Amino acid sequence: MALPPGSLLELTPQGLYCRAAVAWIDPVGPVPRALITHAHADHARPGCGEYWAVGASEAILRQRLGASINLIPVDYGALHRIGEARVSFHSAGHVLGSAQIRLEAGGESWLVSGDYKRCADPSCAPFEPVQADVFITEATFGLPIYRWQSGAEVAGEILSWWQAAPERPSLLFAYAFGKAQRLLAELAAIGVAEEVLLHGAVEALMPAYREAGVRLPPTLPVSAIAKGESLAGRLVIAPPSAHRSVWMKRFKLPQTAFVSGWMAVRGARRRRGYERGFVLSDHADWPGLIRSVQQSGARQVYVTHGNSDGLARYLREVEGISAEPLEGQRAP
Repeated sequence: MALPPGSLLELTPQGLYCRAAVAWIDPVGPVPRALITHAHADHARPGCGEYWAVGASEAILRQRLGASINLIPVDYGALHRIGEARVSFHSAGHVLGSAQIRLEAGGESWLVSGDYKRCADPSCAPFEPVQADVFITEATFGLPIYRWQSGAEVAGEILSWWQAAPERPSLLFAYAFGKAQRLLAELAAIGVAEEVLLHGAVEALMPAYREAGVRLPPTLPVSAIAKGESLAGRLVIAPPSAHRSVWMKRFKLPQTAFVSGWMAVRGARRRRGYERGFVLSDHADWPGLIRSVQQSGARQVYVTHGNSDGLARYLREVEGISAEPLEGQRAP
């Protein structure tokens, strides 16, 4: 369904719009004022007049959108008057600097989740439960089959996989922003101090995490290793786009693995062409989605992305919460 006429938020061709704040949340194109949940490319796009975002994401936003963007950095929990609305940003636990955005005006409050997760992550601030009258939640993994184990457990599995093949390079593929840094932080948390090699796309984002004080093992870009030097026994983290690319030719007989929540689906690893799959996601699993909706205290919930129909139906029929899929809205 669409949002009711006269709501605090409305859907426009540029995305979710708050008339009271004269601002769009994660707009899909250039707008005068953008409220940004996080720095992934499908949420933060170039060309906007001004960007409001959590300060921890500033370095990555400037790297991706341009050093000269008009960025207004904010702190978690701080209340801002924007136009006629009161706006605050609250940790989403997704990646460094990620936020849920709460807007209040005209006697009602809305919370836009952005992408979020509930499990512990040493690379970013934990999710903060926030209450509002209306909650717009993502549902990327909105099926009961998706239930995550801890990052420490997955890091232990990765360490065992890496150490079991000292004669081969171990190529671990993960999204360059967020997932790669979380993997490094999870490995550091279980005591890994050995140097990890990084693809250039991952290496470029490391300074922001180190400046934020995230504990990480030592890293080195693959490009700093002399041509012809053996990479046997080394762990290498690279984005999925590097898989089966020319870049891989320097690795002799590597073992490969992909890290993603989608690896929970039988056959996904085989279809993507990896030897091994590790299940680790920066999105909420099924229990995390349900718990977040409950803790929001919202009288009305709108569900976007993923299994929006199924999650909305469950919330209505099992939890007794008024919930509907939100048509025309891409992942928040």
